[in-house]
Amino acid sequence: MKRYVLMRVLKAIFTIWAVYTLVFFLTRVTGDPVDWLTQAGASDAAKETLRRNLGLDLPLWDQYVKSFVGLFTGDTGTSYYYSREVSALFAERIWPTVTLGSIVFVVTIAVGLPLGVLAAVKHNSLLDRLTMSLAVIGSTLPNFVLGILLIFIFALTLRMLPSGGTGTVKNYIMPIIALSVGPVASVARLTRSSLLDVIGNDYLDFVRSKGMREWKVVIKHGLRNALIPVITILGSQLSALIGGSVVVETVFAWPGIGTLIVTSAQQRDFPVVVFGVLVIAASVTFVNLLVDLSYGLLDPRIRKS
Repeated sequence: MKRYVLMRVLKAIFTIWAVYTLVFFLTRVTGDPVDWLTQAGASDAAKETLRRNLGLDLPLWDQYVKSFVGLFTGDTGTSYYYSREVSALFAERIWPTVTLGSIVFVVTIAVGLPLGVLAAVKHNSLLDRLTMSLAVIGSTLPNFVLGILLIFIFALTLRMLPSGGTGTVKNYIMPIIALSVGPVASVARLTRSSLLDVIGNDYLDFVRSKGMREWKVVIKHGLRNALIPVITILGSQLSALIGGSVVVETVFAWPGIGTLIVTSAQQRDFPVVVFGVLVIAASVTFVNLLVDLSYGLLDPRIRKS
């Protein structure tokens, strides 16, 4: 088990470093941020002074080493546009993103799992077919498209909900729906298929022969054995949720890190973009690491292999 954990931790660290390095160098080929920050007609001397103050006059490799080492000393850099510590900017924006993501993840589990179990128990019934039809539609509809549709219907046409921002419960409704539909649909479909593979096993027939009710057989004895693929999809959906929040936050003008990253990318604010992608990459990698470790806890054969 120790070797199993060690190898996955090392893999996670390497993945985060590779993403950070790739994004650092890719942002540098998008253009010169000095052109964005200076007014039209600014002199070459003024541009050079600004470039020197931002540290952009250093060779690219020196900029990379300075930025990378700064992560271990608590120096996340200074935003070119906001002239503030990058970590302070993210500290202000992280909680709206975490709050929204946490609610969506709870909704995914609370709705997706019961729907999948219900569809499996009522296999081939009208309820099963209706649930799976809606799940197929929900899993194929991009969240930003759904977000735009929700704004058009409920904000512009019916004027029932605000189109963006935060402050009231109503502001949460459309972003939660836009981010939840896809994960709920995927979890419901996989829970159903996993349970159907388990329900027909002989050991469950033995439990049924003791007179135990079908719901108790499915929940107590069947669901646990069907959880490994479900945990996989939950992990992947949480990872997709972290990345997808960038787009959805922009659609709903949500004051989270997603909106901050998109705005900073438009302004060529390299330190903010690089640190933002690092936060997302680290979050996704951590989720995948937890999923890998959960395999070992649920199935001893995986630990031994």
